[in-house]
Amino acid sequence: MRIAAQPGSSYQQPFELLAACHERIERSLRLLARLCEHLATAGPDAVARDAARDVLRYFDIAAPLHHQDEELHVFPALAGDPALAPVCARLQAQHREIEARWRPLRALLQALDPAELAALRQAAEAFARLHEEHLRSENELIFPAARTLLGEAQGQAMGIEMAARRGLTLTE
Repeated sequence: MRIAAQPGSSYQQPFELLAACHERIERSLRLLARLCEHLATAGPDAVARDAARDVLRYFDIAAPLHHQDEELHVFPALAGDPALAPVCARLQAQHREIEARWRPLRALLQALDPAELAALRQAAEAFARLHEEHLRSENELIFPAARTLLGEAQGQAMGIEMAARRGLTLTE
């Protein structure tokens, strides 16, 4: 699919796109929490199955691409900074932990087994807690530093590569 590279387009402003992804992560985590509440009172009905599908779709498709964007573009830009390189290494390790915690949570969401609701709630809460500090570090420290360090040309190249990983081609 080809999309126009217009000013204001998310791929023309990759750090705004990354921040918007964080907002979608937070929204998906809130949906996950509401799903757990709903399951406690209504069980695995159609509403619960729809919510579970939405959470699964986000964390199966968009979140891994988002992590890849950060690991290919943002973290390497800060590798030479003695204060930020260790933070980036920690965040990258947290990506692996997020992926590891997602697998059992994913299985619980796919099953929506009434006998496993306590395990689902526990896994969902741990998953959300892991994201809290992670997102805060990226939003408040890493993204601003990388945005400052990368020039306009590097930012444009970053946006083009991010679009390409999603099967999109930017056109002038």
